[in-house]
Amino acid sequence: MVIMDVYLDPRSGRTYPLDALRWRGDDGAPLMVGPRPGIGPKDIETSTRSLWRYRAALAGAVTRPVSLGEGCTPLIERRWGDRDVHFKLEWFNPSGSFKDRGTSVMMSLLARRGVESVLEDSSGNGGSSVAAYCAAAGIRARILAPEGTSAAKVLQARAYGAEVVLVPGDRAAAAEQAMREARTTAYAGHNWHPLFLEGTKTLAYEMWEDLGFAAPDVVVTVAGAGSVVLGCDLGFGELLAAGHIDRLPRLLVAQPERCAPVHAAFQGAPAVDVGPTIAEGTAIESPIRLPEIVDAIRRSGGDTVAIPEDDIVAATRRLAGIGLYAEPTSASAAAAIDAFASREAIRPGDTVVVVLTGSGLKAAAAMGRLFM
Repeated sequence: MVIMDVYLDPRSGRTYPLDALRWRGDDGAPLMVGPRPGIGPKDIETSTRSLWRYRAALAGAVTRPVSLGEGCTPLIERRWGDRDVHFKLEWFNPSGSFKDRGTSVMMSLLARRGVESVLEDSSGNGGSSVAAYCAAAGIRARILAPEGTSAAKVLQARAYGAEVVLVPGDRAAAAEQAMREARTTAYAGHNWHPLFLEGTKTLAYEMWEDLGFAAPDVVVTVAGAGSVVLGCDLGFGELLAAGHIDRLPRLLVAQPERCAPVHAAFQGAPAVDVGPTIAEGTAIESPIRLPEIVDAIRRSGGDTVAIPEDDIVAATRRLAGIGLYAEPTSASAAAAIDAFASREAIRPGDTVVVVLTGSGLKAAAAMGRLFM
């Protein structure tokens, strides 16, 4: 069967050719890759030790991927309170976070189209990931980051050879500057580019394979721009449509109490004033795909919670105490386990996967304040 890959505006239904160098619709709306058929166990390239083992599920028919061995991250079982949970350790990706999944697919398609330089805006992990894969592809990278970005993440991006510009102000200020510069430069913004989400959906395929080709009952994750949520929705949705699973996992989403727009929108609550949070990777006040994130959570029968700062700190320490050195952003997901269990969003006997998105090494200053 021949599949015609396209970009799709899920809000209007309009489509655009996949081979176009575009990252949003003509009206400024965010795009996705159009629906694709899911794959089964026989379609996995089992000899490939990266997310490209799921190449048959990915758009663009990439034959020469820009890959650093991303994906195939450990899924380990640990006791958390009175329940067993599985932790998906996404910091085993090459640049230290889950962002490498999306970046590998995005940069593979951009490299195939002959792009020589790209622009990205990021609060840290996305920028260092794009810098890494640009280095692998021989593509120049310009990264715009808020002035308060973790020094470790800035250093990492610069080590890969990227030009890193620290923008005065917050995450929104860096995004605004990127929108201006994107008029003249190929934009590889991970929060905008639909090919990035195409890569993050491999997280769903990998959980399914990890669990013996079965879906978990629950996936607990954090959300800033919501790419893990949307990637899981895409991947598990494809598996459901293809008949390889019989239900969607419930997507349970944590945000820091000081910046929780997804939680507010899902719960129908008024937005609270945004303040500084130790979970810097989720500090996005206005996610561009907010309606799609909320729809994905609802479609799965999921839920959201806003986590106080003290609980994020406690979860970061608690994870370290069982050998898991997670940055506070991803520790928010662990902090949410008890909250979701108390409202029976996590039930006795559920298979629970908690996605730990990034390493504590990515937030050295914040970790130092917690442990020194």
